[in-house]
Amino acid sequence: MEEDELELAAGLEAELQLGPAVQAAIEQVFPSQDPLDRADFNAVEYINSLFPTEQSLANIDEVVNRIRLKIRKLDDSIRTVVRGQTNVGQDGRQALEEAQKAIQQLFGKIKDIKDKAEKSEQMVKEITRDIKQLDHAKRHLTTSITTLNHLHMLAGGVDSLEAMTRRRQYGEVANLLQGVVNVLEHFNKYMGIPQIRQLAERVKAAQNELGQQILADFEEAFPSQGTKRPGGPSNVLRDACLVANVLDPRIKQEIIKKFIKQHLSEYLVLFQENQDVRKAL
Repeated sequence: MEEDELELAAGLEAELQLGPAVQAAIEQVFPSQDPLDRADFNAVEYINSLFPTEQSLANIDEVVNRIRLKIRKLDDSIRTVVRGQTNVGQDGRQALEEAQKAIQQLFGKIKDIKDKAEKSEQMVKEITRDIKQLDHAKRHLTTSITTLNHLHMLAGGVDSLEAMTRRRQYGEVANLLQGVVNVLEHFNKYMGIPQIRQLAERVKAAQNELGQQILADFEEAFPSQGTKRPGGPSNVLRDACLVANVLDPRIKQEIIKKFIKQHLSEYLVLFQENQDVRKAL
């Protein structure tokens, strides 16, 4: 039995054997003069120091009571430390729960911010889409207004062109015709509309009428017999030349051809007579 107790004590002593570095750290943190706290504590020597003689065994009860009191104090200290550790664990769990709650609240706030950001982004997209629609509407409205203005100018110009052509106001017709032709070019892609096509046909008819009318005026001013109208070409013919520059080049070439033929007709007759005389000889 004693051998078993000695083996158990030796085993406990071996298990509780700490390294020098650990022991030095413990002594530095918890300095103590108690022999029980020494690293080289020897139970036999400690008991011998308590009972050095047989007479000292008479005080064994007192020594045992002191040791028991010390054991109770150690138990109380251990219990206090354990309870403190328990409280620390509870505080740690509480702190962990609070941290988890704070993290959940943080995630909730982040989610709210994300939702608000998505709503803001959607709102910006809608505003941008509305702005694009307004921009397209503005562009179409501007184009429509410009087209209507051109249409008004074209319709009024065609009416004025026809009236001035009948009155032979060639000076005004020259400027007006060029403007009408330029405005009509803006409606080339709208020729499928009957009203636009009708205006284009009226412009073409006015140009043809002007060409025929100017040719007739020049023929009247310069008869084929070669006699000139008294007083020479009038201002009407001068303005008619301005109109001819705007009309089809064929009209201008026809006028030049008739003018040259009229002025060279005498030479043609002369050379024709000389040629006949030469043949007779």
